[in-house]
Amino acid sequence: MIKLSQPSISEEAISRVADILRSGQLVYGKECLDFERELAEFLGVRHALVVSSGTAALHVALLALGVGAGDAVIVPDFTFAATANIVEMTGARTVIVDVDPVTYNMDPTKLETLVESWDYPEHLKAIMPVLEFGNPSGIEKYREIADRHGLFLVEDAACAMGAHNSAGKIGTFGDFGCFSFHPRKTLTTGEGGLIVTSSDKYAEKADLLRNHGMKRTDQGMSFKMPGLNYRLTNFQAAIGRDFLSRLPSYLKKRFTLAKSYEIELGGLLEAGMILLPRIQEGHSCQTYMIKLQGNLCRNQLIDDMRAKGVETNLGAQSMSRLGLFTHVANSKQIFTVGADLFENGLALPLHEAMSIDDVRLVCSSLSEALMRR
Repeated sequence: MIKLSQPSISEEAISRVADILRSGQLVYGKECLDFERELAEFLGVRHALVVSSGTAALHVALLALGVGAGDAVIVPDFTFAATANIVEMTGARTVIVDVDPVTYNMDPTKLETLVESWDYPEHLKAIMPVLEFGNPSGIEKYREIADRHGLFLVEDAACAMGAHNSAGKIGTFGDFGCFSFHPRKTLTTGEGGLIVTSSDKYAEKADLLRNHGMKRTDQGMSFKMPGLNYRLTNFQAAIGRDFLSRLPSYLKKRFTLAKSYEIELGGLLEAGMILLPRIQEGHSCQTYMIKLQGNLCRNQLIDDMRAKGVETNLGAQSMSRLGLFTHVANSKQIFTVGADLFENGLALPLHEAMSIDDVRLVCSSLSEALMRR
């Protein structure tokens, strides 16, 4: 079976985890501190704070910015539900913007239209774009819109560790950048996440929020504010540190594989059976998702591909289709692109353990399955 995703955890990482387990020093400690230092250096930020999940990272970031009841936060239609869910969990309201059909990221023009026409009771507080599957497109425009309208920018960079454009790495443009270390991401700790910022003020508050509101002093632990328990463990950090050391080579491999997909899928593209994503320089290629054209049954295609030894799946959800985010601003928009990607997107296997021959096998299997339909 060619798996959709397969984390490459080295024997060195496994050995280091075993050492930590034997030591008994399991909770947040030196391994996490070293991991944070290395992540801050890799991304070029002042502060990197590891947490228990990407969702926890988003939650802490929004709370640190004071997002809560009476506020609204803008998110894209095409993403995983955690992006929108966590806004509601702060007491704020989720407002949705449709996405671009080839980058899969929030449509900057539709975002700007919504912001400029905002006339609802809630205070529009933040924009939270998702750099879907690691595509860096649009980030500078999001920052410009946020600055012009006095809004916070929180980057949901869950899929985008290592993604970049000519101006810098994804995660460093916002007031906060938030990453996921889930096993399907480009860097994993099993479960885990990361918050980054270059603001000392925001970092201090986020640090308190993730750890019960506690701060260590010469007199012991001092409780400064109510907080949460969103800490990462030392043994998870050991996996992440090993992964980080290998990440540049993994990203190059993923990019090469994505470009190979473009070549191998050219015939199906020309036949009008699929559309391809835009894979540009700096894309971290966390997932390679095509869009099926015509009246093709994706679920049947997933079954057919599995029978051929290839695992595929949908790419992400449409927030507007979930029926959970009922702000009046959402009812006044039409979400055609996000809904189409949700219904017709097909994620193909992509991970650094694959070969070009694997890509060819996936594409030939897909072609055979489509031609029979």
